Amino acid sequence: MPQTLSRRSFAALSTLGLGLPGLLAGCRGTTKAGSTTMIPGEHAPLADHLGWFSVDKPTIARVMSELTSRGADAADLYFQYSRDNSITMEDGIISRASSSVDQGVGLRVVVGDQTGYAFTEDLSLEAMLAAARTAAGIAHGGAARGPVEFKQRQRPSYYALSQPWSDIQTVQKLPHIERLNALARKADPSIHKVTVSWADGEELVLIADMHGNIQTDIRPMTRLWCMLTAKKGDVTQSNSANLAGRHGFDWYTEERLQFLADEAVKRTMVLFDARRPPAGEMPVVLAAGASGILLHEAIGHGMEADFNRKNTSIYASMIGKKVAPDFVTIVDDATQDGERGALNVDDEGNAVEKTVLVDHGVMASYLHDSISAKHYKVKATGSGRRESFRHSPMPRMRSTYMENGPHTREEIIASVKKGIIAETFTNGQVQIGAGDFTFYIKNGWLIEDGKITAPIKDINIIGNGPEALRNVTMVANDCKLDFGGWTCGKDGQSVPVSQGLPTTLVSKMTVGGENV
Repeated sequence: MPQTLSRRSFAALSTLGLGLPGLLAGCRGTTKAGSTTMIPGEHAPLADHLGWFSVDKPTIARVMSELTSRGADAADLYFQYSRDNSITMEDGIISRASSSVDQGVGLRVVVGDQTGYAFTEDLSLEAMLAAARTAAGIAHGGAARGPVEFKQRQRPSYYALSQPWSDIQTVQKLPHIERLNALARKADPSIHKVTVSWADGEELVLIADMHGNIQTDIRPMTRLWCMLTAKKGDVTQSNSANLAGRHGFDWYTEERLQFLADEAVKRTMVLFDARRPPAGEMPVVLAAGASGILLHEAIGHGMEADFNRKNTSIYASMIGKKVAPDFVTIVDDATQDGERGALNVDDEGNAVEKTVLVDHGVMASYLHDSISAKHYKVKATGSGRRESFRHSPMPRMRSTYMENGPHTREEIIASVKKGIIAETFTNGQVQIGAGDFTFYIKNGWLIEDGKITAPIKDINIIGNGPEALRNVTMVANDCKLDFGGWTCGKDGQSVPVSQGLPTTLVSKMTVGGENV
């Protein structure tokens, strides 16, 4: 259950000279309730991971036998423990701190096109057997599966930490929060309000399938957010920036804190001089980095295999066909060290990879979980993901981006007679099947006669993802992933993702600016 601390409580305890309360002082390490057992380390033996969940191989085998007792084409158990901490500072005062812990197991059995799923927070044998019977009652057919011997498979490591978050006391984080607050506040006298939000956490997962494979993973995550409000006379502007990834405490160097403060200030202060551009259809330059959200939402979702299997995606019949210019290659990659979308193993226990979706303009692959891979008779791409043990996995993106092209950013800008640069995005709407989209741009720039002439703000761009992909006319050689923390929602499940883009010119999109 979450624990929260109000500003009033914190102030009262400090005034009484009690120092930081237990929540903020933190424990040195995360332990099971009523236990002193530490979260297993990155290289801990399987027995330690099993012990954390108070199970062993015979227990898993017994539950798996019950799960597959009425037939199974596939079946798995997904054990998960998660711990999350957050701290918020407003105007130099800690206004909120919270900590939450969650644990349970999800049980899935697949028979043909049927999927039976159940979960329990109670990890006793009786509770898991009851959940297994529930799942088996939903999807069944065929003979029972015999018991197997469970063995741990080797996996790569893309986010091992020198010190796990469970070893970091909350009081160690406060100087970083205070420092970011001070850096942002002193950057400009117009800064009126600073809010700093810190989050860190980790997940421990253990995945066992009916073929006897066991995979474990320890997944760290952190994000630091700086939100600003500035005032000049009667005019108020607000904006923010954040850093996120699968990193540890030592990732937050002075240089990164300074970068985050500078980015938040820059995004906020430029709004005082920004205006809305003329409305109409015009070329749009998608800035490197954050513009990857458009690639993710308007194009990437349509390349997830379940939408194509159901024939709801425009790409359902496009494998091997031309969907973009020759210089466009789009990938989804789980193997990038420390990225928010990185995975050592997917949520079905499958190996992860760098999946090429569009290869030099040709549609090459979908993103597959085990179910869609079997349907298409291909290998799973390690894209089976779920929000938690309460959810069944489905094909999802991890870190989606377009690779470098043959042009430069300067060449692209110089080629535009009249258009805009879309730089930072705040929200949008997408019709996944057709790819129709509307995105709201918070920061951008006006291009006139091949030169950047003025900042712009608060505009919409409207278009269709597959059409925009076909209308890409130039791609620069400056690909980068956005440094912020993005979360993707699909069918009621949210998962962390990364995304990126080189500077990219789309020959025409509808821009919702001002009529002149």
